[in-house]
Amino acid sequence: MRKWFKIKLWKRVIGGLVLGIVAGLLLGEQSVILKPIGDLFINAIRMLVVPLIFTTLVAGVTSIGSAAKLGSIGVKAIGLYLVTTALAITIGLFFGTVLAPGVGVELAGTAPRPVAAAPGLVERLINIIPDNPIRALADGDVLSIIFFAILFGIGILVAGDKGRPVGEAITSAADVMLQITHMVMELAPFGVFALIAWVAGTQGAATLLNIFTLTVAVYVACVVHMVVVYGGLIKFVLRLPLIRFFRGILDAQAVAFSTSSSSATLPVTLSCVSDNLGVKRAVASSVLPLGATINMDGTALYLGIVALFAAQVFGLDLSFADYLMIGLTATLASVGAAGIPSASLFLLATVLQVIDLGPEETALIVGFIFPFDRILDMARTAVNVTGDAAVAVAVGKFEGQLDEEIFRRPAVV
Repeated sequence: MRKWFKIKLWKRVIGGLVLGIVAGLLLGEQSVILKPIGDLFINAIRMLVVPLIFTTLVAGVTSIGSAAKLGSIGVKAIGLYLVTTALAITIGLFFGTVLAPGVGVELAGTAPRPVAAAPGLVERLINIIPDNPIRALADGDVLSIIFFAILFGIGILVAGDKGRPVGEAITSAADVMLQITHMVMELAPFGVFALIAWVAGTQGAATLLNIFTLTVAVYVACVVHMVVVYGGLIKFVLRLPLIRFFRGILDAQAVAFSTSSSSATLPVTLSCVSDNLGVKRAVASSVLPLGATINMDGTALYLGIVALFAAQVFGLDLSFADYLMIGLTATLASVGAAGIPSASLFLLATVLQVIDLGPEETALIVGFIFPFDRILDMARTAVNVTGDAAVAVAVGKFEGQLDEEIFRRPAVV
């Protein structure tokens, strides 16, 4: 048992991932018997999300010490998130054009799958302010929880000495939640093994042939975005070691890849960014929950590729103006997308509308992609989580809240 815990967690997680692929391919459809183990792991992580967001965000606000400083962090984070999202959709449109995943694809035999349009931007903005914060906490409404937690933290600061005991209690609660997160993360190798085995067994290599080019386009675009955009930010803008960054967030990437949920991965991302990359909790607990909700680079990238895929399937010739509209709509649609598996499919109706595809065509595209979407979702979720971490490091560096000694220290392999 001691030998097991002496192995670095990221090695155990990667081992679970590799063994999961092998087990899934060997077991085939029978791998479904392993899925409950993965579900238990996901539930254990989701159990942490709401209390962790609330306590760490309130603790982060109170440790920042002023609303002005909090505003500075927020502006930098949102600005970086929007820039990386715009670059993501550009990369998605590029690979959707170059690789042309929809050319030659036949939808014959595909069952239409109606999909509701995503809520409008105005509706999302209105829903940020919860009419009942307790209900928002119970429902796991992340944007509303973030709003209430920030307001609660500012209230503690304004209350001065009278609010200090409340702030100290919540800071202690945040410490407890982080310790519980570390305990749950010890289950990650088993959860990742079970989830990957289930995916590999039920949606093996043979099924990917139906959407092979689309899968290649999505995965290549995701890798390019992570290496070029996030890698460029870390290496050339922040002047930090690139390999150390990717090594530090490997646990979060593996969990994101296996669970396909940015929100479920949030506790792991917080742990990686604070413990491995040296971002102070005041910044990490403010930037990461926000990123898990509004920073969906993988989603924006994916929506761009699928929009071009649909246009190619139906033989549409798109103008430069159409490309701009796809980019703008995908960027806005991805902001605030639910951090849950396959949430991107619910945004397709909004994006495909701008290239004049109606509900029938949209239903056919969704029906074609849906059976395989989990495999595509795994890649885009890993991108989302990597982007959250990169922006947290950048804001930490800009705000003087990054311990570079921790970031630069040699990894213990």
